[in-house]
Amino acid sequence: MTIEERKSYFVELGKFLSLFEDKTNNSVKIAPHYERFFNELNDKIDQSIHYNGWFTRENVIFSIQQWSKALIPSNLETWLKPYEFNNDEQKTVAIVMAGNIPLVGFHDFLSVLISGHKVLVKQSSNDKQLLPVIAAFLMEIAPEFENRIKFTEDRLNDFDAVIATGSNNTARYFEYYFKGKPSIIRKNRNSVAILTGKESNKQLEALGEDVFRYFGLGCRNVSKLYVPKEYDFDNFFKAIYPWNTLLNSAKYANNYDYNKAVYLMSEFKLLENGFLILKKDESFGSPIATLFYEEYEDEKDLQEKLQQNKANLQCVVGREAEVDFGQTQQPKLWDYADGVDTLKFLEEL
Repeated sequence: MTIEERKSYFVELGKFLSLFEDKTNNSVKIAPHYERFFNELNDKIDQSIHYNGWFTRENVIFSIQQWSKALIPSNLETWLKPYEFNNDEQKTVAIVMAGNIPLVGFHDFLSVLISGHKVLVKQSSNDKQLLPVIAAFLMEIAPEFENRIKFTEDRLNDFDAVIATGSNNTARYFEYYFKGKPSIIRKNRNSVAILTGKESNKQLEALGEDVFRYFGLGCRNVSKLYVPKEYDFDNFFKAIYPWNTLLNSAKYANNYDYNKAVYLMSEFKLLENGFLILKKDESFGSPIATLFYEEYEDEKDLQEKLQQNKANLQCVVGREAEVDFGQTQQPKLWDYADGVDTLKFLEEL
């Protein structure tokens, strides 16, 4: 397959994924050659919700929609332009996927295949329903993919390079286990937002998307706020209030109640609005239903804090930051996790 052919197949995949717009899918018109895969993926969406209590249909559809928007010709052209992929020697790249949010490992899967290599996928048990259907769709429209895509639940063998994502603890295991192979090993990262007090209500509403989408479980979810001294959180609480429907999720509500009880028993000073706890804390990985915040003196103090913690940060959100409010869960193809250029790594294999 040429790079142009591979791009065309992923554009076709994007068109297929764009069918998943309606929450009930009752009004979607499906082309006959898509129908079998549409029905199968629709069933797997329901199964994924059964297997992972943190997955909801709304969030799974949201993830699928983001990928359908990403897989358009102009995005693929922009993304791939800086690289040169010769297909003289295909490598097998193992991917160890996380399962914290739906299809979280798809970018790595896409990157390996679009670069002309073979992929060996080891999925998380928390997110193993969706990707095999997408892979089957690709193999249907391009049979050449059949010997380029393999899934395994066993110990990884017969691969040339690896991309593995996990916690800081599992990363140490990955580094030892894969020490003889070219690798990208990803660890814990968190995202932060910078507030100045001058944000509009619309911007604060958009920030709610960054905080609460996927229940805050993604590394691109904002888990901490940087605010000026004496910041008034009243407008922030008002703007995010529509997200109080998260309490309809028993898992979220239980985490809120538990964390609030723990903090109160520890006599921490808290701010809360009935579904979100704000806790002053210099850490980054806030628990579910909790958002940490830290005050800064001035711009210099803020930049020093960000620089000191650069290795811990996935996204920095704000009016003049690298990511605009409401955009953390809509990354571009070239927004690489941990800032590591996956395609460059694959190009150099």
